[in-house]
Amino acid sequence: MTNIKVRMFSVKTFSAALYLILFLPFVSVLFADFIPTTFGAYADQRLLLTLFVSFVTAAGMFWLSFQGALPASLRELGPFFLLLLTFVIPAFQPISQPFHVVEPVFYALYFFAFGLLGGIFQRTNLVRESTQVIVFVAVIACFFYAAMTINVYLFAILDEFSRLDDVIPWGFVNIRYWSHVATWLVPLFPLSLIIGSWKDNRLWKLGVAFTGALWWWVIFQSSSRGSMIGLFIGFLLVWVCFGKAALPWVKLFVRFAIYGLVTWLMLSVLIPSLVFDEVQIRGINATTSGRIPLWQEAWVMSLQNFPFGMGGQSWLTHEILTETYRSSPKFGHPHNMYLMWAAEFGWIAIFGLAVLGSVALRRLWQRASGIRAGDNRHALVLVAFTASVTAALVHAGVSAVFIAPGSMLIGLLVLSVFWALISPDLQPVVSNQRRFSASALAGYMLVIAFTLAGSLWFREVLRYHQAMTEDLVYYQENVPQGMLPRFWFHGNFPRHPSQMPPEK
Repeated sequence: MTNIKVRMFSVKTFSAALYLILFLPFVSVLFADFIPTTFGAYADQRLLLTLFVSFVTAAGMFWLSFQGALPASLRELGPFFLLLLTFVIPAFQPISQPFHVVEPVFYALYFFAFGLLGGIFQRTNLVRESTQVIVFVAVIACFFYAAMTINVYLFAILDEFSRLDDVIPWGFVNIRYWSHVATWLVPLFPLSLIIGSWKDNRLWKLGVAFTGALWWWVIFQSSSRGSMIGLFIGFLLVWVCFGKAALPWVKLFVRFAIYGLVTWLMLSVLIPSLVFDEVQIRGINATTSGRIPLWQEAWVMSLQNFPFGMGGQSWLTHEILTETYRSSPKFGHPHNMYLMWAAEFGWIAIFGLAVLGSVALRRLWQRASGIRAGDNRHALVLVAFTASVTAALVHAGVSAVFIAPGSMLIGLLVLSVFWALISPDLQPVVSNQRRFSASALAGYMLVIAFTLAGSLWFREVLRYHQAMTEDLVYYQENVPQGMLPRFWFHGNFPRHPSQMPPEK
């Protein structure tokens, strides 16, 4: 009886702490227009993400050391260590560009953090609780965003502003940053009517339906091809992999998409046709939108210093290699996250990603086989999170919006739960495992070493931002492509010698 009470107290404490932790990322991402900023919304989100990743990694390793579970957990994280090395090793090749270490270390920490956090969820038997908290917070935040979107829409209609795509979605410096956040979150909406104590509440059902309809409407309104393609492929994948077990989620997913289509016809076609002389609808472009020259350039870059790449942010500063790209529009990335990483961090980094992906696919297939055989534990949760992860990773293949801090903040939470769901059952951590053994002391030393190294890296991150701030006016006035989205929303860093500001 005492153990049950302790377990209930631990679960309530964990849920309360997780609610508080998740509040900040969702508010920062979805409601940036309403909160004060220090460096600007985009840069503040990046700073929050770097702190969040560092804190999760350090706190997670300390807790596992305290519980005596760090050695076993580190063995489970083998694919992440490989990925960490394959991102970090190329960063230390001799490159003259300043701050070229910041991004590869950041990505390596990001992947390691979600693996570590997912392992902790699994080892503490708190997968169900963490899933419910994340889904609940996500739906509540998305509901208020949807409600405020209606306000924006009404003001636009009343002010006779016909270009709705210029104001909706709102709160993001680029509509494509919103679309990747939507790609992560839309598959979770059906799950909110399947799990949790609130799933049978009529008011909750209406609120979720409203949220799903409005978010799908904005996807159609902004003609987000990446989101549509990613969500469709994720939908097909889970239906094929999980079969009949996925049907409750599949039906709700299709229902919300239909709600969104009807809402689009009403809000983007019918009402504007009654108010405006001419209805302006953002069309879906059937072309590649000039991506092919960018992909060709990234491919050629990836072969220049095989397999280590040309260095962090070299896409922005390298000498152009292909004639087709020379005459093409310049962006902060080649509109393909994987080709960008191959160009800058080399095919060795892609190899690390491929190893991690193959491990994830093998585990997912094993879980799916068990679910088709009748193991319904976490079945629909896994369906929803598999669709979310699949959609987001496919979307990243036709754009690099995954690297935007808002997407990465939401993605860290989704990926952590997904990794916990596909991980093999681990020995749970219990209170009597706390000890100061040799392995625990080694874990503490590892945490101290990580904290010191992380502090040096974070100092470089802040120096990176200071350098960007000092040169911002110069780049705005002298570089034709102006401000481009990368680490600090200023894509012309590291500095190329030909773009150095004049010495004072």
